[in-house]
Amino acid sequence: MIDHTALITYILIVLGFVFIPGPATLLTMARAASSGTRVGIATGAGIAAGDVVHTTMAIVGLSAIIATSALLFSVVKYAGAGFLIYLGIRAILDKAPLEVNGGAPAISAARAFRQAVLTEVLNPKTALFFLAFLPQFVRPEHGSTTLQLALFGAAFVLLGLVSTVVFAVGAGRLGNLLRRHPAVVKWQGKVVGTIYCAIGVRLALQER
Repeated sequence: MIDHTALITYILIVLGFVFIPGPATLLTMARAASSGTRVGIATGAGIAAGDVVHTTMAIVGLSAIIATSALLFSVVKYAGAGFLIYLGIRAILDKAPLEVNGGAPAISAARAFRQAVLTEVLNPKTALFFLAFLPQFVRPEHGSTTLQLALFGAAFVLLGLVSTVVFAVGAGRLGNLLRRHPAVVKWQGKVVGTIYCAIGVRLALQER
């Protein structure tokens, strides 16, 4: 049903896109470095779940509403930015760092997953990306456009999940080494919080 050349081209483009560090990658790495690989992977899974929502929105046309409504775009954008900045400020102000030798993680995997889903869903840039990118590879003469959109969206989600798992594993191992040093444990919350705030500000300042 899907043209093989178009599919290969699509996969290559998506691979380049998901393995270039962006907000989702930084969020995953920050979680993994501060709370461990398991939490980092849960964050990546939450981002993937958020992308499933965006794929669904693109298919049913809700993303088109965001694309054409300046007010709705702004509401979603500032809600997402505010949520990230809130997480960042909490991390900066938190005075209960991880224990140096294998203490409990600062956040559970389930909570990290939920926060990642919300963060990704509230990113209107992702909604517009799906709306603009996926249709470029859909060929009506090859069958159901809805099914083609769903397949391309699923491929994006899976490849994105692979990339975030790779980054989570790497950042988690690095974090385990760094957390053995008390100075790193003391400052990691502030560093991670600053990353969250920076991503939030970037989201707030982005244009349609």
